[in-house]
Amino acid sequence: MKKYIKYFAVAAASVLALASCKQEQLNQESVIKDSRAEQTEFDKWLANNLLNPYNIQIKYRYELMETNFSYWTTPADYEQSIIYAHLVKYLCVDTYDEVAGTTFTCKYFPKLFFLEGTFHYDNNGQMILGTAEGGRKIFLGGVNHLRGVLEEAQEAQDAGTLNEFYFKTIHHEFTHILNQTKDFTPDYKMISGTDYVLNAWDETNRTTYLKFGFISQYSQHSDREDFAEMLSTYVINTPQQWNAWMSQAGTEGAKKIEQKLEMVRSYMLEAWDIDLDELRDVVLRRTDDVLAGRVNLTDLTF
Repeated sequence: MKKYIKYFAVAAASVLALASCKQEQLNQESVIKDSRAEQTEFDKWLANNLLNPYNIQIKYRYELMETNFSYWTTPADYEQSIIYAHLVKYLCVDTYDEVAGTTFTCKYFPKLFFLEGTFHYDNNGQMILGTAEGGRKIFLGGVNHLRGVLEEAQEAQDAGTLNEFYFKTIHHEFTHILNQTKDFTPDYKMISGTDYVLNAWDETNRTTYLKFGFISQYSQHSDREDFAEMLSTYVINTPQQWNAWMSQAGTEGAKKIEQKLEMVRSYMLEAWDIDLDELRDVVLRRTDDVLAGRVNLTDLTF
């Protein structure tokens, strides 16, 4: 070890000696470069349609400090980010404008969306579609799969996978943000009581969740996730689909789910003056517009 240190010291001394004998001209060009990207037409569209009117920022360029270092991550595709931004505005921002008013949307809708190309995967195989942080930021993954999922949905005239992978996530995470601002009644937790299982929600013996009184497998995690799943699942699905699930749940399971749904309805109406059924109607109508191709998802004029 000593000889290596000595060798380094001698080499460094030689370099310093040479440097002291040489007259160097400094380059007038700074090595510090401006990292700001050139504004694209998409950036201008985002500013005119989301940032300026709502203070909502969508980040589609890869930023290391916005990522989660616990996962493998990839940048979001530019063209598919444009489609995603249009869908976020038409299916979510405009929906809450229509149902609750622009003031509500401006004040409470999340202010930062960070897009990534792939979804996040835990070691146990769980796929994370999105997360909310501090009532402000929502991470949305899987952007690079969006075009394919959208085309399949339009061909089948069925938004099931599109909603499940992308827009249910936004409604779910927005529900958490609303709950952080105005909490729901603690009585909600009493309906399922000790049936919540935290991180064991994805175990194979939990697949009969409907009969336990849960609307999704993930609902079994905790009362907060249950509440967000109830709202987000309800607003993106048709009455026919909901009734089919209630039939599968059986008498006891359906009773619990309907009790929870009534509490979600009351919370949204009393806390936010939002009729949950009206919200669902608007979501479904706008989703039908997307499936029918009535919405231009690539237009960047403003």
